[in-house]
Amino acid sequence: MDKLRRVLSGREENEELGLTAQVLDASTLSYSTRVKWFVICFAGGILCSILGSALLFLPNGIKLFAVFYTIGNLAALSSTCFLMGPLNQLKRMFEPTRLIATIVMLLCLVLTLCAVFWWHKRGLAIIFCIMQFLAMTWYSISYIPFARDAVMKCFTTCLGS
Repeated sequence: MDKLRRVLSGREENEELGLTAQVLDASTLSYSTRVKWFVICFAGGILCSILGSALLFLPNGIKLFAVFYTIGNLAALSSTCFLMGPLNQLKRMFEPTRLIATIVMLLCLVLTLCAVFWWHKRGLAIIFCIMQFLAMTWYSISYIPFARDAVMKCFTTCLGS
């Protein structure tokens, strides 16, 4: 709003600002814009994953499934960049509590595409997609306090009884 007032009053002070300040001023998004793009990107990711699952049963559909499912997971993962910023997202992804889940998730994204396009192994591609899902779920619940502990406790009680 201040920028608009400066321009309308004829007092544009951008020449006094450095290049870095001008770039940062032009690239900041409002909170509502960030939330809108998060929802758009996340919904697009879910839509791609569902579309990939629907294409699985077509002839040669395993390739489409692997590509759309992987793109969907990448879109859902990158949607959080709109909420916290890309650098902060990368820092949080590689924190010690999320490091293993992040590595497994990224590795499975790559291995899914390798299994389909280079190795031509349908079963392996599906296994890697399942591992993508599990790693993405484990990574996602790491942002909820005590959620991992609750899931581990649930599994140990179910398997222990």
